[in-house]
Amino acid sequence: MSANSFASGATVTAMLSVICGSAYSAQVGSAEQGLRLSREACATCHLVVKSTGRSTNSDAPTFVAIANTPGMTSAALRVALQTSHRTMPNFVIKDDDADSVIAYILTLKESK
Repeated sequence: MSANSFASGATVTAMLSVICGSAYSAQVGSAEQGLRLSREACATCHLVVKSTGRSTNSDAPTFVAIANTPGMTSAALRVALQTSHRTMPNFVIKDDDADSVIAYILTLKESK
């Protein structure tokens, strides 16, 4: 096998990993469970449902605004949930619960 063939094969493998990983990540989490968790843990500050109005805390964006932030993905939401924010209380959300909250938030993304 030549070096070019190996590099080409490695590129294809990497691309398939990204594609398969993206497909898998789209299926992870329960949006229904995410809504329930969001109402319990996040609604004291954020407007968590698709509705006109504002968040209870004026510094907290609505979940619709978060979902529709340009470039918002499940990976970006995971980083946001794992990063402390100056205006957000520190709390720990378990992996499965985080998957569900992320799945729910992404359901609020508007089609364009």
